[in-house]
Amino acid sequence: MSRRQIIDLQVRLPRLAPLAREIMPVRQTDMRVYGSEILFDGSNEVGIEHAGSLYRLKITRQGKLILNK
Repeated sequence: MSRRQIIDLQVRLPRLAPLAREIMPVRQTDMRVYGSEILFDGSNEVGIEHAGSLYRLKITRQGKLILNK
């Protein structure tokens, strides 16, 4: 198994959405939720522009997220 495959396995989130809907009532919020698989789309770093600054969101080797300015 390659290092990339190991990292991909570490960052995959369990599919709990159907279970969560059964347990918790659905509430209307303004918060948008994106899965990391969609947000990163196979890479380990994305850029976020906010208030004229560029932030970098990275997946670490341990599968955690770090946000840097």
